[in-house]
Amino acid sequence: MTQHDGLSHPPRHAGLPRNESQRDVVNRLKRIEGQIRGLIDMVQTERSCEEVAQQMAAARKAMDKAFYRMMACSLMEAVAESAVEGSAMRDVERSTRILEKYA
Repeated sequence: MTQHDGLSHPPRHAGLPRNESQRDVVNRLKRIEGQIRGLIDMVQTERSCEEVAQQMAAARKAMDKAFYRMMACSLMEAVAESAVEGSAMRDVERSTRILEKYA
C-alpha cells in the first residue's frame, strides 16, 4: 500500500472482500468450537473410542478447511496488493512459506 493513495487498506479481490472472507472463517471456527464441545461431551459420557475418533477426524478436517480459506484470502490480498506495489512474487512466496510451515 502506498501512503499517498489515501487508502487505509490494500485493495481487495473483487470476488471475495476481506470482511466476507473473515466472516466465513469466523463462522467455520464457531462450528468447529461446537464440534470440540461435542467431543468433550462424548469423552465425558464414555462414548466408544471409534465414535470419538471419527468426530475428531471431522473436526480436524473442518479446521484444515478453515485454514485453507484463510490462506486463500491471504493470496487474494497479495495479488491485489501487488497490482499496486508490483510485488506479486514476493507476496505469493510469503503465503507459500506460511502454507509449507503450517499445512
